[in-house]
Order: sequence, then C-alpha cells, then structure tokens
Amino acid sequence: MTQKPTLVVLAAGMGSRYGGNKQIDGFGPGGETILEYSIFDAIRAGFGKVVFIVREEILEVAKEKFVPKLESKIEVDWVIQSLDSFVPAELKQADRVKPFGTAHAVLCAKDAVKEPFAVINADDFYGKEAFEVLGKFLSSKVRPDLHAMVGYAIQNVLSENGTVSRGVCKTNEKGQLIGMTERTSIAREREKILSRGEGEVIEIAENTPVSMNFWGFHQEVFDDIEQMWNTFLPANLENLKSEFYIPTVANNLIQSGKAAFEILPGGKTWFGVTYTEDKPVVIEALKKLHESGEYPGDLWK
Repeated sequence: MTQKPTLVVLAAGMGSRYGGNKQIDGFGPGGETILEYSIFDAIRAGFGKVVFIVREEILEVAKEKFVPKLESKIEVDWVIQSLDSFVPAELKQADRVKPFGTAHAVLCAKDAVKEPFAVINADDFYGKEAFEVLGKFLSSKVRPDLHAMVGYAIQNVLSENGTVSRGVCKTNEKGQLIGMTERTSIAREREKILSRGEGEVIEIAENTPVSMNFWGFHQEVFDDIEQMWNTFLPANLENLKSEFYIPTVANNLIQSGKAAFEILPGGKTWFGVTYTEDKPVVIEALKKLHESGEYPGDLWK
C-alpha cells in the first residue's frame, strides 16, 4: 500500500514586513486563513496528515484556530521550532532572537514525519494543481535520491505593492533543478522584470521558474539536513542573523550528486501577503475562486 504523503507547514515566521501574524489572519469569505485553502487542497490531493511547525508563543492560538476545523478531516500534529531545537548546549547563542530559518524548521519535524512529505509556507496560496502534481509525485516517484519542487513562472509571483525576493532557478535539459540564486528587490518595471538587489540590475525572463517554497521530499532527507545543520551551526556561531534555508539544502544535495530535484509544472496560481496592502487583493482573489466553484461555500462542512 502506498503511504499517504504528509504536509509540513512552516508557520513559525515573524511576518515582519506584513505587520501582523498573517498565518492566522482571515482572508476567505468566511474568515478562512490562506493556510486553510492549502490544507483543503492537500486533503483532496490525497495527503493523510498535516504537521504544523510553530513557535511556542503561537501554539495555543494556532490550535484554537485549526483543530476544531481539521480534527475530523485529517490527522494533525504540532512541532515547536525554538532557538534550542537541535542545538547542543555548547553551541547556544545567548543573544540570538531570529529563528534559524526554513531548513532548521523542517529538521524540527524529524520525529513527527515518517513518510514522503511536502513543505509549504503558511501564508502562501499555491493552488489546487500544485498539490495534485506534488501529491502524485510523492505517492509514486519520490526516492531518497529524487526530490521535487513546484515551479512558478516569475511573472505570476510578483507584488504590486513593493519588491519581492525569490529563489530564481537554473535548470538542465531534463527540466531538473541544477541551482538556485536568491534574487532580491524584484519588481516589474514597464515591460521588464528587474532585480535591483546585490548592487546590480538583472533582467529576469517572464517564464523563469522560481521557488515559492513548495517542496517535496523523501523522508530520508532528514538525515542529510541534520548533517548539514551540524556543519552550519558551528560555522555561524558569531552570526546572530544567520539562517539555514531549504534552498541551501537543495543546492548542497544537487552539487554533491546525492540527489536530483524535479521541477514540477503545477504552479499556475499563486498569491501571498508580503505587505499589508496585499490583503485586499488576496481577499478578492479568494472570493472569485469561491464564486467560480473551485471551493465550496464552507470549506469544512
């Protein structure tokens, strides 16, 4: 019997640019969070469990928000990402405030996940097709040496209210990921999409695939992540703002020849809330999806 994949939700972020806790903010017609749509789409794509990775201080609020809606629909588990998680006493950074980043968050779920799994941000809307294509991959194709990422064309993942940062992908002739570069200060300027970060202006082609942090992994990746983490931590002891990211893990696995990453083509619809001004845009987009019948009037009836 094929194991049902698990959905791992990164919900420990600070939401600093947005100015609030966007993970539990309401956007749908019935006050639904963006995350509820992802979980709804995951359930209909065959996922069997959702694991929330949260900070201790939002655990109770998150449970109140999600448990009553989900308990009869999908298995739910909770994992805390703290500054002490997977950090030996002698490597603790007493003055650190910032979380250690997305790959550290995934590592925190090591004991809760025993099957192939997807990783998503709590505050991004990924679309039904993305869950379908990744659910299929995780149920039939994933291997310890083959993982996946859902790719989104950069033209579809910009904000009208400011610049964004995106992981811009390089691919080989098989459409596999061969590397990713984090580009910052990206915005559309007239007919062009330009990145003005890193002290240079770079034009990015409209259909270039980028990562929106929607990954699919074989469960054996936890051992690889832990090995990299054990190298990262002592190397960054003096840097209180250093972060250990999923793209770093992906790049390391690819460059070492240990694993390949398929870029899956399911990224048709995306929206998210980077800035407070993005909220009305998301509310309107969700309203239209309900009206078109993509989602029922009440997600959890």
